[in-house]
Amino acid sequence: MNRYDVRRLFSVVSAVCVLSSSAFGAEEDQFARQREQMVKETIELRGVKDPVTLKAMRNVPRHEFVDEQLKRMAYADRPLPIGYGQTISQPYIVAAMTEMLQVKEGDVVLEIGAGSGYQAAVLAEFVDHVYTIEIVPELAEISTERLKRLGYDNATVKEGDGYFGWEEHAPFDGIIVTAAATHIPPPLIEQLKPGARMVIPVGPPMQVQNLMLVEKQEDGTITQRSVMPVRFVPLTGER
Repeated sequence: MNRYDVRRLFSVVSAVCVLSSSAFGAEEDQFARQREQMVKETIELRGVKDPVTLKAMRNVPRHEFVDEQLKRMAYADRPLPIGYGQTISQPYIVAAMTEMLQVKEGDVVLEIGAGSGYQAAVLAEFVDHVYTIEIVPELAEISTERLKRLGYDNATVKEGDGYFGWEEHAPFDGIIVTAAATHIPPPLIEQLKPGARMVIPVGPPMQVQNLMLVEKQEDGTITQRSVMPVRFVPLTGER
């Protein structure tokens, strides 16, 4: 190959790279517009007002937490399958649960059910650290890779049974459970700081459940109330 051929090849490759970069940029712009529309039309209009939560929902690229063939549906207000019988929750529910938790900058949060990593990423936008447990080994690996690739170094994933929490890092400023339990696990209540909250769906598997807000008072007493009906995949594990 002579110098002329080399220059021609370099020009072609450069042109292809520019086109690919331009196409990627256009796609990301489209996702950003869809994300803004999602926040305005399916989250704010349904009553989520916390500015920190809304900012996190605007920042986190939900399309990065679903499979390639589902990216075009990433900003629809609906759950999507992520494999292994699990789903990524609909954006409104993610935002509502995040707002209910009332955590803030500097807090440490426990999540039960990492899934694809989306809820952990939303929380990691503003809290100090998110510890998240995933019982499905493949999903634990996938969520670890995604969170690391997207720069969420303050989110740590562990494979294991979330029923028992993560005592090593307790107590937590908030606990969020993204799968339906038949009852509120006592270990999670124990690992909640006084004055902190837990948000957890409770009810029979594959049916309508109640999204429960659990609060531990400063004196250690527990209060709980049902906030809204929801439908989550069941919490699995030894218990």
